[in-house]
This record gives sequence, structure tokens and C-alpha cells, in this order.
Amino acid sequence: MTMRWMLGAVIVLWLAGPALAGNLDPAAVNEAARPAKPPATDKLNAAVVKLQVLLDRAQFSPGEIDGKLGENAQKALKAFAEQNGIASDKVVAPELWDRLTAASEGPILVDYKITDADVKGPFLKKLPPRLDDMKSLDALSYTSPLEGLAEKFHMSADLLKALNPGKAFDKAGETIVVANVPARRELPRIARLEVDKTNGTLKAFDASGALLAFYPASVGSPDRPTPTGTLKVTASHELPTYRYNPEYKFKSVKSKRPFDIKPGPNNPVGAYWIGLSAQGYGIHGTAEPDKVSKSASHGCVRLTNWDARVLGENVKRGMPVVFLDAPTESSSKRQGTPAAKRAAN
Repeated sequence: MTMRWMLGAVIVLWLAGPALAGNLDPAAVNEAARPAKPPATDKLNAAVVKLQVLLDRAQFSPGEIDGKLGENAQKALKAFAEQNGIASDKVVAPELWDRLTAASEGPILVDYKITDADVKGPFLKKLPPRLDDMKSLDALSYTSPLEGLAEKFHMSADLLKALNPGKAFDKAGETIVVANVPARRELPRIARLEVDKTNGTLKAFDASGALLAFYPASVGSPDRPTPTGTLKVTASHELPTYRYNPEYKFKSVKSKRPFDIKPGPNNPVGAYWIGLSAQGYGIHGTAEPDKVSKSASHGCVRLTNWDARVLGENVKRGMPVVFLDAPTESSSKRQGTPAAKRAAN
């Protein structure tokens, strides 16, 4: 009886193994057809991976590509549908899928050979949770080659592992499967940015009011509100140094004196900074791409590092940034509102 039970348990585990591991077949992703019904929001899905990569390529960022039809992917899908005049809900309409697939070329997933630079480091043993503990570090680097590779291809570490079972991410020369997304991209000329504080999104428009790019974003909380009105872009640069000002009065910071935190992708403002015309405010990256639009910022506008970089490389000084307190039907035609209130970051 005991042997029969053990044999049954082994068979069950063997059958359930792939599901438990969460492995995903790269060929299934590349060949995925339109999902006929709404995919689960909490499970890996080959068609959703394809959908997220297509949205990313089309400049409608789903945030972190994680293979799940979560809040950010749904936001991006809805924005793309609205821009193309297609009705949208959780079901991916055939016309919507066709428009997305026609907007880009090439396989969704491709092979990538890990380079010496990917594994060279230096890497942090652990990212300190408190700002006070970051100020003594020489750099706010990645914590592992896996983290760096996942960010390089706009992916979650879990999805990267699911696509590459048994692969060593810290070994130069190892070939892995990654999302086929561009390392750099140039947008048409941007005329203005709009931050929707209610929905947690950032949109870029051209002079005619056409939507050029869409990004999920974290905005402020009632305690640390994001500005109201219109600001202007004052600067943009890669790998910023973060300067803490005691006037911010963050509850988690003990220091009563200002201090600097060295640059790096895990810096409190991530790998890219776009300065705005209110002191201490900006649009920037983050060390936690999975939390974008799902948690509040300290008042700034927080994007994934890769989205902040794309935006930062395509904005100009003096460009208006409109902060919307409530969604409006005519938001895509707005050209500005009264000057913003000044506040701490």
C-alpha cells in the first residue's frame, strides 16, 4: 500500500513538474496565436509574452514583460486600442492583434549569448532597503547578472528563468532566450508629455495631438503628492546621483543632514533622470520595475529604467509636462494648465 502511494505521488509530481517549474516553450511564444478568451492575470501565458513584446515594440509599454496580463499590460493594450480606434476590453480583438503583429517584424524571442560585460559586475550582495544605508556604497549596481540581463531585455527575472530552465546566467558564452526588443529607439518629435495621476500613466504626444508613446507610471501619494498643472523639462541625463534633502522628511530616513547616493540602476531614482521645473521633481527610473504604477512614489513620476531612458533620450528642454488630476476625454488635445505648485520630491 505504501509503495503504491509513493509510486502514485511520483507520477503526479512528474506530470506536474513543468507546471510547477513554470517553464515556457520559446517556440510556443514565437508561434502564439491570438488568445480567444481573456488570459489569467496571474499565470504565465505564451500569447501574453508575445502580446507584451509587441506592445513594447509599438512604444506602448507594458512595463516589465512578465508573461501575465496584469494591470500594466492591460493599460498598454487599452491605450493602443484607443489610439487605433478599436474597441477594447480584456478580450484581445482580432483587429487589435492583427494591428499589433503588423506593427513590427522579427521573432518575439531570440537567442542571446551572455557576454563578459554581462557577468563582470561588480554586483551588490544585497540592495539595502534604507536610503541611509546606501550612501556609503561606491555604486548602486545590479545584485546579479540575472537582474541585469532581465532589465536589459525589459523582462522579469522569473520570466527569464522560465524561458531558460537550467541555464547559468552568470556564465559568459551561455546562450539564453530573451525578448527581442530594441536596445535604443528614436521617437518622432515629441511636443508634450501628459501624466495622468488618476490612472498612473504617462503619454507622449506630437504637435498634432497624436499619441506617440505610452508608459505605466508611479505617481505621488496624498502625503507626497505629484504636482498639479504644467511643468517643463529642464534637463535629462543617464546614471544620476541621488541627493537626499532633509526637507523631504522621509519617515524611513534618520539622517538630518543632506547626503548623496552614487549612480547605478538600483539608485533610488534609477538609471535615468528627467528634471522638471519644480525643485526636486523629475521623471525617473526605479530599482523595482515590477512595482511601477502599483505603488506610490515620493512625488516624482517613476517609470521602469528602460522606459525612462527612451523618454529621456527623446525629450527637449522646455517641453511642457501636463499633470492631469482627473482623466478627461479631451486630454489628448490639452496644451497646458496653470503653473504647478512647488513641493518636495
